[in-house]
Amino acid sequence: MRDPRVARLADILVSYSTKVQPGEKVLIEAYDIPDDVVNALIDRVAEAGGLPFVTIKRNSVLRALFQNATEEQIQLIGKLERERMEQMDVYIGVRGSLNISEHSDIPDDKMKLYRTLWWHPVHSETRVPKTKWCVLRWPTASMAQQASMSTEAFEDFYFDVCTFDYARLFTLMAPLKSWMDRTDRVRLTGPSTDLSFSIQSIPTIACTGECNLPDGECFTAPVRDSVNGTITFNAPTIYQGTVFEGISLTFKDGKIVEATAAGGNTEKLNQILDSDEGARYIGEFSLGFNPYVLQPMKDILFDEKIAGSFHFTPGQAYEEADNSNRSAIHWDMVYIQRPEFGGGEIWFDDTLIRKDGLFVVEDLKALNPEELKKA
Repeated sequence: MRDPRVARLADILVSYSTKVQPGEKVLIEAYDIPDDVVNALIDRVAEAGGLPFVTIKRNSVLRALFQNATEEQIQLIGKLERERMEQMDVYIGVRGSLNISEHSDIPDDKMKLYRTLWWHPVHSETRVPKTKWCVLRWPTASMAQQASMSTEAFEDFYFDVCTFDYARLFTLMAPLKSWMDRTDRVRLTGPSTDLSFSIQSIPTIACTGECNLPDGECFTAPVRDSVNGTITFNAPTIYQGTVFEGISLTFKDGKIVEATAAGGNTEKLNQILDSDEGARYIGEFSLGFNPYVLQPMKDILFDEKIAGSFHFTPGQAYEEADNSNRSAIHWDMVYIQRPEFGGGEIWFDDTLIRKDGLFVVEDLKALNPEELKKA
């Protein structure tokens, strides 16, 4: 018997997140997830009058493919997948992971082929700007282990946070979007962190479950050459199968001029940041405030929504909040400002907006965890 929570999630993805209309072509891309989930999505898309298309992928198979990849081969795969994506109206990507480190031993030159010739043209250049899309994880024992939870408890958490009332959240986020739209200078402070930049004239996007589940963030981008100072991230991050901790970045006129990481990963960090020119500039700045996501679990679709956090993203800017930075990289790095993580402040121009993870101006207090839980 199909879990009723799966049917509820499929309904949210089809009717709310992507708003599938009759006749629309919908690509369902599934990585390491149960067939029942794919089947539920197919059924719901069909009920909405959409035309479902399906791709099943396995991370262990992709590992073998990447390790043996040639430039000609990856370029052709990217070309074919881009042509298919151009035919789609909607994309739903559900990504499970039986082993979060499955791709950690793939040589960097092979991953660079994938990033630049496959992922970037298919997703950054085609899927993101040209389709209605939503991306989410699927709960696995591996993810539960990352979160230091039992598999059953993590599944309960997952369905609670992914089926939050995001439609109501949109109204509560309007004042924050207004603040960001009229702000010029931003300053971020905290332990080993003092960073300043401008967001003047860059659009602000309120995220309430249309493109990601879970959701609960409001993002823009810094003016490309305006970032100065140092930030030392206090949440771990996984990129290309490698866990990075203690990443510290120093900026001068927008560019990352020094980058270090704990645990001997400084060389690999800099290899990624040297992928192309845009990888050393920032493409996104976002505030996270999902009241149910409180601890980092090494999964960015959850971690970037942590209550009392912000993330700062080397690489590609989104076209809807565009600062003109272009890169095959888009690496969200998370800093949590709640007291148990060391605290910190966010200033918009000369106004203190958030202190120690809580909004302090009156019209933003509804986004604090205890208030959001009442919504």
